[in-house]
Formats: sequence, structure tokens, C-alpha cells
Amino acid sequence: MQVFAFTLMPWPYLPENYREQYDSAWVTFPNSHFDPVKGHALYTRYIDDLVYAAEAGFDGLGVNEHHQTAYGLMPSPNLMAGMLVQRTLGMTTRIAILGNALPLRDHPLRIAEEIAMLDVISGGRIISGFVRGIGAEYPTFGLNPAHSRERFHEAHDLIVKAWTQPGPFPWVGKHYNFRYVNPWPRPFQQPHPPIWAPSQGSGETIEWAAQHGYTYCQTYSPLAAIAGFFDQYRAVARESGYEAGPQHLAWSVPVYVGRTDEEAREQAWPHLSLFVNDLLRMPPEMFLPPNYTSEASMAKIAAAKKSIIGKRQTMEDMDAAALAIVGSPETVLRKIEAAHKILGFGNLVCIFQFGSMPQDEARANIDRLNEYVLPRVREFAPITPEPAAV
Repeated sequence: MQVFAFTLMPWPYLPENYREQYDSAWVTFPNSHFDPVKGHALYTRYIDDLVYAAEAGFDGLGVNEHHQTAYGLMPSPNLMAGMLVQRTLGMTTRIAILGNALPLRDHPLRIAEEIAMLDVISGGRIISGFVRGIGAEYPTFGLNPAHSRERFHEAHDLIVKAWTQPGPFPWVGKHYNFRYVNPWPRPFQQPHPPIWAPSQGSGETIEWAAQHGYTYCQTYSPLAAIAGFFDQYRAVARESGYEAGPQHLAWSVPVYVGRTDEEAREQAWPHLSLFVNDLLRMPPEMFLPPNYTSEASMAKIAAAKKSIIGKRQTMEDMDAAALAIVGSPETVLRKIEAAHKILGFGNLVCIFQFGSMPQDEARANIDRLNEYVLPRVREFAPITPEPAAV
């Protein structure tokens, strides 16, 4: 089991009348609410906290990409990764970029170059996640979400070929055309950095990841839905000629460890509530715009997310669906172990800071995770669960 420390780098300073005045923290939430002075302090703290997690002994650090939102202040994940690479030189900590939103780029070779640079500078510690970006990302660049998947596939194919085939060579495609593909530098890891596919549960993305043997990382979803998504991955892998192991599956979930269950819930809930009830809030048509994904996948994702986006969550709701792991060290370990038996994942991505959580609580969470949870979790034996009941 590998354990990663991850934060969305949220903007916690929502106005008091936020819910009455705005229907989302995405796209249309005015950036006049962003204060650069507070933003400077937040970025400094968030980066320092990730480095603190690396020093504490986490196997990797995670960053990601979102645009025009208070939900996460990382429109450039590679820029964030560059800072973390330099701050963790001499460590073995992996830097997981979860991930670059390929369809949003008109120049995929830029991603190929930047990831290769990071991989070389880090000495081969980069994990390269590729995502399509949720539906709310597409208004930022004026892109038609109906073209999302084909742009994603073509950009991926171009990047991997640029990493693995000596150049120069031409690329003539539907969305991208280059006379010369010849990026310098080439990746440190050969044939290329490990590729992860984070997703909300799109059937097409799961199938694509399994066919390529990439690690599938399930983002914020109820545990029962994730079991079905992981079953699909294993089935497609089997059809593709191999047995998927724990290393092929990752689960991303908020985790908070307090000294007692009561203390943990009391400390975590205000920040979890801001995260799920305010920062994650958006109209359904923004989350899943028409033609963004297939009707079948849209129905599955909507069903999985309905309990999250469709109504205000309570701590009890989140406990019941395992949308967050909160409690004493013993409780958190027991919940992770129970989820592991159901899901069989080999990578745990702990969202250790969420919502408005202050630095002292985030650091205490890191310390307790490192002291009480990580050593035990790493010892979990590999599991291949029975398929979930349909």
C-alpha cells in the first residue's frame, strides 16, 4: 500500500451570504472575492504543509488542476509540482500530478515537455495523471465538451509517443498537427513516468485506463459506487489479458484523525461541510454538461454523485457513504481496513486538508496519520474482493 498526501488548496473565505447570492463556487463566482494578500499566505501554507507531509514519511504528494473556482487554487498543477520537486530534492517522495486536463490544452507537447522536465529534475519521482477535467472546466476555455474525449485520447497518444519514440517525427491528427515532434528533455523514467487516470467514475475512462494498464484513481464518491467502478476495471483488465492488482487502483478520500472520535468529528465537520456543501456545490448542468460523456456514464456518475451534490450533507451522511474517514486512530484504521476489504485498492490518497481547516489542525492530522495509521496501512495484504452485488 502506498499512501499519498493531497490537498485541493481551497479558498476558504466565502462571503456570509454566499449560498443566498451564488449557486456555485465555480465559473460564475466573482473573482472579486479573491484577496491576493490572503492568497499569498494560503499558497505558502499549502505548499509548506505538503512538504511537511513528505518529511513525515508519506510515500507521495498529490496536486491537481481546476479552473475558475474557489474549490481549488491550482490552475497549473505542473507549476505546483515544480515547487514540490525542488522542496523535496534528496527524498524518495513521489509527486503525483492528478492530473493534467488534456482536452483543455491546444498544445499537448507542452505537457510532454513539462512532465519530462519535472521527471528529470526529480530523478524519476513523477506520477503523471491525465484527466479530462469535470464539465465545469470547459467554459473557462470556451471548448465544446462534446469533443472532450476524442481530444483526450489524441493528446494522450501524442504525449506517450513523444516520450517513447525518438524524434523528430510528424503528427497529423484531427485536433493536433505538428511538423516536428522532438521534445527535449526526455523523461528520466523509462519508457515514461507512471500514468494514472483519476475519474469520477466514467465507464469509458475506466475501460480506457484498464486497457492501458494505468492506475485508476477514484475521486470523491460513495464507497458503494466505487466498488462497482473497481469491478469494471478488473473485468476490462481481464479481457485485456492481465489480472489487475492493488497497484492498479487508487482511492482518494478526505481523512481526519483526532485523539478521540468525538474530537475528530467536532474538529473536522465545519471544514468538511464547507468542502462538500459549499465549495463542491454547482448546478447539475455545470457538473455534467450535455454531450460531456455518454448517456450510460452520465447516469452512473449522476447516481453516484446525487447524494453529494443534490442535497446538503450531514456528518452522518458522509459517515454512512464513507465520503470521509473521520475518527480516532483506531476508528480511522478500522474504516480504512474495511474499505480496503471491499475495494482492494493499493494506493490511498488522503485529502488531509479540506475546506477551511487551519494549519495547526492539518499538521496534527498529518502527525497522527503518520504515527498511528500509515505504518499499519502499509502492512495490509493485497486483496482481490468478490465482485460487488449489482
